[in-house]
Amino acid sequence: MAVAPSSALAAPRAVIASLSEVSSPSGVDQRFLSAYRLRKTDEYSSVFAFRRAIKGRFLIVHYRPNELDTARLGVVVAKKLAKRANVRNLVKRIVREQFRKIRVTLPHQDLIVRLHAPVRDATRAMINEDIVQLFARLRS
Repeated sequence: MAVAPSSALAAPRAVIASLSEVSSPSGVDQRFLSAYRLRKTDEYSSVFAFRRAIKGRFLIVHYRPNELDTARLGVVVAKKLAKRANVRNLVKRIVREQFRKIRVTLPHQDLIVRLHAPVRDATRAMINEDIVQLFARLRS
């Protein structure tokens, strides 16, 4: 099998980093790594059992202090409140993005963001505003 000679017209591929892999201008890592996620049922159960929460228009944030050096996030979006998968995924993407941006300013807690009201008439801006306000209340 012969190898084709390289063409002068073919340029080498450039490495393109996604925005989530690039640190912010302040040098803070803003990736959403596995270490920043709640994964196990026991982790979710312990946050719900702690019974502390703050409520917004569409979302509710359950929280529990942890012994780690960072906040961790879990997101729960029930089919009962968001029937279509694309809507559930949109809500989860918005919450994760806002968490990723401000994780370093949040207290060291395990957080579960849960949808508690239907979002059929909500816009992306309304959901963004709701989660930003909830995270701001957590910081104060």
